[in-house]
Amino acid sequence: MGAAAVGFGGGGLLVGHRIAEADDGTGSVPFYGEHQAGIGTAAQDRLHVAAFDLLSEDPAELRELMRLWTVAAAEASAGEMVGSVNDVPLAPPEDTGETVGLLPSRLTVTFGFGPSLFEKPGLGLAGKRPPALRPLPALPGDELDPSESDGDICVQACSDDPQVAFHAIRNLARIGRGVVAMRWSQLGFGRTASTSRSQDTPRNLMGMKDGTANIRAEDSEDMERFVWVGGDGPAWMRGGTYMVTRRIRMLLEVWDRASLQDQERTIGRHKYSGAPLGRHDEFDPLPLDRHRNGHPVIPVDAHVRLASAKENDGARILRRGYSFTDGVDESLGELEAGLFFISFQRHPEQFVAIQRRLGSLDALNEYIKHVGSALFAVPPGAAPGGYVGEALLA
Repeated sequence: MGAAAVGFGGGGLLVGHRIAEADDGTGSVPFYGEHQAGIGTAAQDRLHVAAFDLLSEDPAELRELMRLWTVAAAEASAGEMVGSVNDVPLAPPEDTGETVGLLPSRLTVTFGFGPSLFEKPGLGLAGKRPPALRPLPALPGDELDPSESDGDICVQACSDDPQVAFHAIRNLARIGRGVVAMRWSQLGFGRTASTSRSQDTPRNLMGMKDGTANIRAEDSEDMERFVWVGGDGPAWMRGGTYMVTRRIRMLLEVWDRASLQDQERTIGRHKYSGAPLGRHDEFDPLPLDRHRNGHPVIPVDAHVRLASAKENDGARILRRGYSFTDGVDESLGELEAGLFFISFQRHPEQFVAIQRRLGSLDALNEYIKHVGSALFAVPPGAAPGGYVGEALLA
């Protein structure tokens, strides 16, 4: 929602981070690299994300799962069928088939491990758990549904074609059947952040420009400072990051009855230009110290003020969220819609500190509810022949 923000092997512009993907005519993004794709990659238009619970505490089964998932994700990202083509009439095909004839549409698949994975004694991972990987604390305004929160393993699939993203999650779930069970999943459309300077700032379902001040993948110093885990983390996490997901229900019927002035003062930006109140251009600096008639031009409870790096001791996060709609809330007769917020940060406390301020003081709280939440450690990328998480699980 806010103005606060928050590739190796890409075959394009290589400066240690994924800035531009290779264009081989198919719109494919290389799966293997220093960092996992789907973080610094220019945000695609569609999302399918799912969290899984591990059914087995056999370390060998978890290693084999991640090996198989890595191979399948690399195949799907390249626009190939998952597994071998099976023409045997009496056996199920290895690939479910709904993307045959479709291009990969910049598919990326990103894996993360939740705190609960390290609590399973049979896996023997407790000693490798990063101190930062703890369940998020209770935050102001939380109305969380456990069935829409947490999970042992997360898979984020992003693509410009919704069927391609769905296909990736579906086939990984099929491969993992018996070893993992899907805990929750979310389809998303209409990215709500720009992660590259090549992208215009999108609008969320409230009609507001969203993520103007987000970190961009081209900002290599900010990516190192705020996103990628460095020497302060365990060896298996260096070059990785921490992923926060929040399912945020928007009370759109309430928002739609608010006046234009109230909407703009709630966010702190002009609705149509995206410029900060008191400014003319979307990318003008926030006039946080400017007053008019004795009152701040940007209200003290405006979303952009409370989410800004200046108000949060310089903390920033890389935002990568999507809009969602899941039919109608029958109890209220209102749209079940909102923002599936995703952020990546070097340490989860970056998100927690910002959200504490927002949850306590943000005028936007009148129009939203946080109903789902999760945290995952996202390891670095894999090399060809290896698998994601190998340094942790080997």
